[in-house]
Amino acid sequence: MTARLVSLNVGQPAPLAFRGGTVPSAICKQPAAGPLPLGPLGLAGDAQADLHVHGGPDKAVCVYPTEHLAYWSERLGRPFAPAAFGENFSVAGLLESEVCLGDVYRVGTALVQVTQPRQPCYKLAARQGAPAFALWVQEAGWTGFYFRCLAPGAVQAGDAISLVERPAPGCTIAEANRLLHHDKRDRAGMERLLAVAALSASLRRTFEERLAGVLDDPAIRLEGLRAQVS
Repeated sequence: MTARLVSLNVGQPAPLAFRGGTVPSAICKQPAAGPLPLGPLGLAGDAQADLHVHGGPDKAVCVYPTEHLAYWSERLGRPFAPAAFGENFSVAGLLESEVCLGDVYRVGTALVQVTQPRQPCYKLAARQGAPAFALWVQEAGWTGFYFRCLAPGAVQAGDAISLVERPAPGCTIAEANRLLHHDKRDRAGMERLLAVAALSASLRRTFEERLAGVLDDPAIRLEGLRAQVS
């Protein structure tokens, strides 16, 4: 199946209900009616509330596969539609088990590159009104992923997404999720991902620090490493 951009979604920070109060978040995005410019920091009309963990060149575009929506609809007993995960690109034909770190894709007139999996957080759970939702997403491995923008251009819903280059076959988003959340002491696996030049700076730092800890003293460092990625 040819991959395609099903829905193009943008939003601005707004109060999000959380534990009896609110937190600022731009997770409640809405589909755009027409084409939008895409540049190094993301889509025109889109923003992030917490730039320490969201946005920036390595996370210019958040992507989520629409193939997973039926599962979440059944699990939570209500409809899930594109933009339900706060993603910019709701896509078809780009699954975590197939997409690789470093993949370069043409979307509209823009060129994008895969940098890392999405790491679901409490704001995703708050939006869905299910405190364990982020953990469920992590356990399922259906996290989505991020693009950086290599060449600016215009994108719109319905655009084909065409693979241009795959420099690291085998280094899939699913593999990155395995190492990030499950097999946290797999030295060879972490080294394989660190060899991918396109890996995001933040995930590179996580794996480098974890690898250094594992090599220094696994018994002492293991609990600290769990805390870093929890």
